Amino acid sequence: MPRGLIPYRFLARLILIALTLSPLRVAADNLTVFAAASLKNAMDEMTEAWKEETGHTAAVALAGSSTLARQIEQGAPADVFISANADWMDRLDTRELVVKGTRVDLLGNTLVLVAHPADAPEISLNALRAELGGNYLAMALVNSVPAGIYGKAALEHLELWSTVQGQVVQADNVRAALAFVATGEAPFGIVYGSDAVAQSGVSVVARFPRDSHPPILYPAAAINGGKEELAAEFLTFLQSDRARQIFEQQGFQTLGK
Repeated sequence: MPRGLIPYRFLARLILIALTLSPLRVAADNLTVFAAASLKNAMDEMTEAWKEETGHTAAVALAGSSTLARQIEQGAPADVFISANADWMDRLDTRELVVKGTRVDLLGNTLVLVAHPADAPEISLNALRAELGGNYLAMALVNSVPAGIYGKAALEHLELWSTVQGQVVQADNVRAALAFVATGEAPFGIVYGSDAVAQSGVSVVARFPRDSHPPILYPAAAINGGKEELAAEFLTFLQSDRARQIFEQQGFQTLGK
């Protein structure tokens, strides 16, 4: 045998020993989740918990539900979609982009009026026009983004929309509207209760009655053409006790199981 070469049988034995001593690792997989912007803080925690529990990772794309739904329609590679209202999920469902049997109403939320600074006093919703003066009211896009749709419906129900409509500044999503208030660019804004929990520098100064707007629901589902088995596992995890605790700490109401 030439000097310096290892006999085949000895080499095979070394490989066998190495495999015996080293634990086998199951390859982790990555999931792509499209989620409503209001879920940012909750999803930051959720993906860490998911990784700890399963070893899998999840990349989360956050935007207004309308933007995400349109991207999915155009072929964006999403495995899971979590919308902030049923209409955008219905739209994907009717286009057969949702995996049948995976859709679940995951969360609920509330609608609140927030103000800058963090110690702003509570006000009556009927006094909103007077409190605004010549300033702006921040809202998500009122004709397409769920938080804006809910907010406009609530203002119309309370017969306030016609008096404040001209002072509404619209943002691409609810977190952008929240940022207008947190930075003082707008003294008031209409956002979800969970957004107020997530953001320092603002305070809840009024709460909209539940009957002033349609129920706020967050449906979640797997998307056709994605990693359906892994998506189903993730959706199950989102309904687990650990996930429910994370959602509730972030100001959401958990539904279902």
